[in-house]
Amino acid sequence: MPFRRTPRTFLAVVALTAPVLLGLTGCDSDTEAKSPASGGPSVLVPGAPGEDNRTLSAADALAQRAEDDSPNAADVAYARMMIQHHGQALDMTDLVADRADATPVKRLAERIAASQGPEIEAMRGWLESYGKSERAAGHDHASMPGMATEAELKKLRAAKGKAFDRLFLTLMITHHEGALSMATDVKAQGNNIRVEEMADDTIAQQTSEITRMRDLL
Repeated sequence: MPFRRTPRTFLAVVALTAPVLLGLTGCDSDTEAKSPASGGPSVLVPGAPGEDNRTLSAADALAQRAEDDSPNAADVAYARMMIQHHGQALDMTDLVADRADATPVKRLAERIAASQGPEIEAMRGWLESYGKSERAAGHDHASMPGMATEAELKKLRAAKGKAFDRLFLTLMITHHEGALSMATDVKAQGNNIRVEEMADDTIAQQTSEITRMRDLL
């Protein structure tokens, strides 16, 4: 199935009058944005890995996106982080069958595992197709938004029944909210269409799951 561009997201970004914060680019580039050459609306465009970021006019940025969706540092960082982020979610869902009490919690965990496992493989394949490693050297993925701490995971492993259900749902809601934050960021900062589509899928799926988990608490 051909990939489709989602212009509404990009048009919203280029309408901003201030540079976009580069929260994701730290995993792959430490460069700073150049000052815009002239006044008026502008957008900060993260460069490809190893390249400087650039500040373009809204019109120039839109034209560039239309011509080239080569991945930039934000796209690569997102794929790398989400592989690790989803991986922790799978670790948590693996605990459910033997510890959970409520059937809806078990079904929810099965749904999370069924969606996030293939998403990990898709992101690995995407990184490989662009010759990128799965991990950035020297980057601590434990600092990603929504990640459960080792102490929280230890407590989850020790819990049983209704206490497990409550803790699992609480931790997974926070975990999903972190994923939504990263997906929203890459939609504003990234350039690759496939990454944008994966971020859209994450937002749609995990927003729905957050609603279900809150109802189960």
